Amino acid sequence: MDLVAPARPESTTRDWHVRELGRQDFRVVWPAMERFTDERPDDQVDELWLVEHDPVFTLGQAGKPEHVLAPGDIPVVRTNRGGQVTYHGPGQVVAYPLVDLRRLHLGVREFVSRIEQALIDTLARWDIHAARKDGAPGVYVDGAKVGALGLRVRRGCTFHGLAFNVGGDISPFDRINPCGYAGLAVTSMLKLGGPGDPAVVKPALVAELSRQLGLRPQAAPAPALD
Repeated sequence: MDLVAPARPESTTRDWHVRELGRQDFRVVWPAMERFTDERPDDQVDELWLVEHDPVFTLGQAGKPEHVLAPGDIPVVRTNRGGQVTYHGPGQVVAYPLVDLRRLHLGVREFVSRIEQALIDTLARWDIHAARKDGAPGVYVDGAKVGALGLRVRRGCTFHGLAFNVGGDISPFDRINPCGYAGLAVTSMLKLGGPGDPAVVKPALVAELSRQLGLRPQAAPAPALD
């Protein structure tokens, strides 16, 4: 059963900084997100970090090692985000919204719903119909997962985020039980008839995330990661 879509967000003039990180090791970006969240003052402008990770399997707080079936040469990293096991790699758009939920007047469940809706609306721009799945956060097309979410909230501020399969090799998902579900099908925009280039999709995703959160995107330089 599909969950009900969130109400249309109200517009605002508040900015958020959109930062392109390029291709990065997850193990470098993760602590940088933590530092940003731990050190941000109350008036810190919210940010959106866009990154393409080197191949990695990440285990969330609920992740069980037995769901990593055959990691081979791909590293496995235990993280403090929510959720189970997933894969990051080239061809994905990984987006980390670093926002103050209190200032946006959003609870965690509503925030998740708005992130999912942004993915659904992004896919709709290419006539791809996606939906939620009750009890399984993320976005699906005909039962196959195309977008995954894993978040952490600290002092009302979010880090970690979403992974959107645009193009690239998704066969590493065959080496895990994605999100803890044996046999869960995984797909990509490219396989669904859309573009396979993350650079083509990112502007649409940024626009939809900004609309859902009521924020105005402003390009900003890449952050210092060390």
